[in-house]
Amino acid sequence: MPLGLRLDEIVARLGGVLHGDGSVVVSQVATLLSAGDGQIAFLANPKYRAQLYETRASAVIVTPPFADETARPRIVHPNSYAYYARVVSLLNPPALRPAGVHPGAVVRSPLPPSASIGENVVVGERVRFGENVTLYPGCVIGDGVSIGDDSLLYPNVVVYHDCVIGRRAVLHSGAVIGADGFGFAKEGERWVKIPQIGRVVIGDDVEVGANTSIDRGALDDTLIADGVKLDNQIQVGHNCRIGEHAALAGCVGIAGSARIGRRCTIGGAGMISGHIELGDDVHISAGTLVTKSLTRPGQYTSIFPLAAHSEWLHNAPQIRRLAKLAERVAELEKKLEIRERTS
Repeated sequence: MPLGLRLDEIVARLGGVLHGDGSVVVSQVATLLSAGDGQIAFLANPKYRAQLYETRASAVIVTPPFADETARPRIVHPNSYAYYARVVSLLNPPALRPAGVHPGAVVRSPLPPSASIGENVVVGERVRFGENVTLYPGCVIGDGVSIGDDSLLYPNVVVYHDCVIGRRAVLHSGAVIGADGFGFAKEGERWVKIPQIGRVVIGDDVEVGANTSIDRGALDDTLIADGVKLDNQIQVGHNCRIGEHAALAGCVGIAGSARIGRRCTIGGAGMISGHIELGDDVHISAGTLVTKSLTRPGQYTSIFPLAAHSEWLHNAPQIRRLAKLAERVAELEKKLEIRERTS
């Protein structure tokens, strides 16, 4: 269990404005509804405002408009949600594995003494680690891989040969970095495999979710820029480029050679066709299929609204008739215009 911190200690580390007793100690974060003694809650969404008055938390985190709506000790910050995230990190530091190489690991490269190498890990030749790299049991690191300072790989992560991972990366269990992209040439009735000779290059502060796959480039590298966040079970095809601080939710699929701009977001199960580009600050709704480039910032949605099945059966055939209907409307408009001119 977390040992706890005084509110004034939290503010000294994270900023914000303290109202009330700074000596109050909190040891965990909870929701407004469930929090109790020794816990700090937060209000990020105004629709939960009523819970602010009812909470039993020892302290709360609020935005300035709600600073005077509770008498409880409180930390006021313009972004209460981000502040809550940082408080969670303070009160729940990650478990540290001991430095050193487990006797059950196979390591073929010299590593810094600060590295922590778990059971059944395999590290290939010519591998370069920064300081404080942690590999949980079962990870496999191919020849020529580079991993930056303070990166953390959870159990059974596989990084193929020559790939590059930046500093402070977090790769969750089952992630596969640098497998072959889907590259085949048609020859008659058969497919000829195209060797994938690029790499995957991942920047600093990137998080990759469980069972997510990032394919190596066919010729050029697949590039994941600084600060990108990838959820679980995402597929990133070969030669893709994802810009700084983009965030992709679970089950997103990106076909080869697509380019995703900076700060883009893609909702769960969004599908991005290959060889297209999303400009900076483009946001794709969940379940949306994107088949053309989108260069203007904004929110885009292509998913058909949910309906009862009987209603859907009635409406879906009408959609296929829209092109002919549009042609008929245009023809009628033209005839009406001619009639008005001659009348």
